[in-house]
Amino acid sequence: MTIQITHTRRDGTLVDGTSRGDGSAEILKLREYGRTQRQPFRWSRNLDCWYLPHSRDHAAYTPNLELLAQRLRDAGFDVNLTVDNADRRSFAEAEQDREERAAARADRFAGYADNAAHNSQAAWKSAHQISERFEFGQPILVGHHSEGRARRDRERMDTSMRKSIKEGDRAQHWADRQKAAANYERFRKDPGTTLRRLDKLRADLRAVEKWQRGESAKGFSRNPSDPELTIEHEELTEEIELWEQVIKDAEAKGFKVWTKADFKRGDFALHRGTWYEVLRVNPKSLTIRHIFNGTGKTIVRATDDSYDGWTSTATYDSISGRKSADEMQQQPQAEAAEHQDQAEQSPPTVEPTPTAETCPMCHSSRWLADVRHCAHCHHAPDGQPNHTAAPAAGVDQEESTALVLIASKHSSRRRKRALWAMTRREAQAVCGDPRTSGHSYMLTWTERPGTEGTDWEWVPDNGSLDQVLEDLGITPCREWTATTQFPGVAA
Repeated sequence: MTIQITHTRRDGTLVDGTSRGDGSAEILKLREYGRTQRQPFRWSRNLDCWYLPHSRDHAAYTPNLELLAQRLRDAGFDVNLTVDNADRRSFAEAEQDREERAAARADRFAGYADNAAHNSQAAWKSAHQISERFEFGQPILVGHHSEGRARRDRERMDTSMRKSIKEGDRAQHWADRQKAAANYERFRKDPGTTLRRLDKLRADLRAVEKWQRGESAKGFSRNPSDPELTIEHEELTEEIELWEQVIKDAEAKGFKVWTKADFKRGDFALHRGTWYEVLRVNPKSLTIRHIFNGTGKTIVRATDDSYDGWTSTATYDSISGRKSADEMQQQPQAEAAEHQDQAEQSPPTVEPTPTAETCPMCHSSRWLADVRHCAHCHHAPDGQPNHTAAPAAGVDQEESTALVLIASKHSSRRRKRALWAMTRREAQAVCGDPRTSGHSYMLTWTERPGTEGTDWEWVPDNGSLDQVLEDLGITPCREWTATTQFPGVAA
């Protein structure tokens, strides 16, 4: 019997005329074929012959097929090799076939997922029914006549539960594949993806046209009279026309194709959820501040440069919006006006003043007056409590009075040592400076330190942190009152 090896762009590479056990399968299963020369042939029950995966809609690699034919002849077979690269289907037909096959896969995978889910549920019910005999905690009675049955029941429960878990995993697997197949067309025709695909196809078409003119492209030349160039030109033209129509359909539904003409320096472009100020307009992309600057932000301006002048480029297919500099400036103003209207409509919230039965340190209501101990901050002063007034309503919290304390790992936690009094904003800056903490000490601050002499005490300032205070422009004082005023702070 003669083995027929045929290749067309329409059907791919097919091998017909073999029979089970004739020795041809060992040759066809070698991973040495295809465009990558690493692909084996596979048997198809639908075609009733061998086929080479991914060979449709592509030209044949003739040396590879001639090698296969020679191997079969050396094994004693009569072989006919036929290659017709001109017999092809249009790109629209191929794309329609791919979409139909994806839809068929989605239906098939959905059935697999339903069957696996049904089997998982049935196995779980089987295990649950067996376990009802032991729902009151009946143990296995060793030596009793029921021991064998109880152990068999335990094995059956274990087997059923394992099957239930395994079938549940299979159901999830096929459900994921069904979802991917169902979304094939949507992802395939995504406008952004299609625009990037069109750029590549147009570049390939320009290269083919150069080869047809006898010019070099992509670093090499091809024979202008090669009929394969004509076929490639037709295929690329058909594919570009189809994807251009996809973009036109998307534009009819509201999709915007951004170009260089839509932007100028100073505009803002919406790139992956963040507004970036445009630094430069390029033919294929926009130059923006590096995307690292956009971490956790919704707007990145030209002045937001945390990475020493680093920039990024955003291609036009990744842009999803545009605003001018004036529109971007009006947005925060409108938001501020909206917040102001809401604040005026809402009644002001007044924090309740701590009562006499609250902790003198933290003003917590968990103060136990009879034992003079706070269950919240564990404050336990000696003597009579002297309550510190809480901040008045409407006072700017950033300019309220704060006491900066120094803590050492060698000092007791109950011994609070004060260095300076300053505003809350200044205290945050001082304590946040890395120079104000060391291996064995650190600075902290509080607005409610309690009673001077009882809860805390002043300690000498040795001047070791004067440079920090000078760099931060802070002039502290060494007196603590709730109404202490500081230089540059209005009363």
